[in-house]
Amino acid sequence: MLFVKRFSALHLRNSKMPQRFQSSRRPTVPLGSRILLNPDKVFDHNMWDHMQWSREEEERAKEKAIENSLIRVQPELQEILPEGKRDHYIKRSTTKHMTFTGLLEDNNLCEDNSVVKASSVQGNNFSPGYNYSAAGDQSVKCIGKRFPGSDAAYRILEVGCGAGNSVFPILEVTRHNPRVFLYCCDFASEAVELIKSHLFFNASRCFAFVHDVCDDASSFPFPDDSLDVILLIFVLSSIHPDRMQGVVNRLARLLKPGGMILFRDYGRYDFSQLRFKKGCCLSENFYVRGDGTRAYFFTKDEIQNIFSSAGVTEVQNLLDRRLQVNRKKKVKMHRVWIQSKFQKQLQLTQSRREDAPCKHSS
Repeated sequence: MLFVKRFSALHLRNSKMPQRFQSSRRPTVPLGSRILLNPDKVFDHNMWDHMQWSREEEERAKEKAIENSLIRVQPELQEILPEGKRDHYIKRSTTKHMTFTGLLEDNNLCEDNSVVKASSVQGNNFSPGYNYSAAGDQSVKCIGKRFPGSDAAYRILEVGCGAGNSVFPILEVTRHNPRVFLYCCDFASEAVELIKSHLFFNASRCFAFVHDVCDDASSFPFPDDSLDVILLIFVLSSIHPDRMQGVVNRLARLLKPGGMILFRDYGRYDFSQLRFKKGCCLSENFYVRGDGTRAYFFTKDEIQNIFSSAGVTEVQNLLDRRLQVNRKKKVKMHRVWIQSKFQKQLQLTQSRREDAPCKHSS
């Protein structure tokens, strides 16, 4: 939760946030500060940060991953998640490893409606294929550049929103600034309906819609170059490796120049990878759960390559290794996650291009 919270405050401070609205808090450790110094106290807390693996632990993890991937799922059984199971997927979506209690560092960043200046959508690449008439009362007629949230100055999209574990905390912390608009999508229609029927759902500040990010023919209800932040949290791992690059490429085009993708997902040799039984492996480091959903386990290099190939620049790419414990059963579980930020580069302004030296014929 602190991942999005800290980033967003920094992003606003570095862009359009006046000094008087900036927090005076000291920066906190990016991935937590609970360090296990005394092994005898390992069961004093449920989670320990910045865990260093021994060479023996690393080797055991590799051996376990090799062992549980020896028997592969037969190719004819490796179908994409069936249509009938899509609404079942919401059960897993509602229990992500991270839930976000805030987007901004403190509410003062959002209390003055004038602190974020309006910014225009770049280009006239409105998505005409989106069915606005079927989108409910939130729809906006396709006139020029009009689209849901077109009047907002700061736009956020959460991909794979589930039942709204992130959506409603974000709406709460930004409630004083109507210029912030939130989009959220999921390929499970039941998840989207749960969000729309929630007591705190506000159609004037949030647009929820069904969307399959793997479907290239499915358009978004807003144009390219229009988003400030995209949340991609425990989503990419559920997509077939052959489709991951295309998904990230498409999301990168949605960002404004200077916009950010916030990414968090499973890392290689996470406890959840090692606990898979034989016969659940689809391909190398890619598994299927009992409910039909998929899980891939990344390395930092893989993430860097995927996002850099999409044309966004690495701002942060961290390996988050923690020790999670069950104090009642005295069980230790090594968790490995990857947490990253990637930014779409700012384009040269027209004034800089005009000021560039040019050759004149004599």
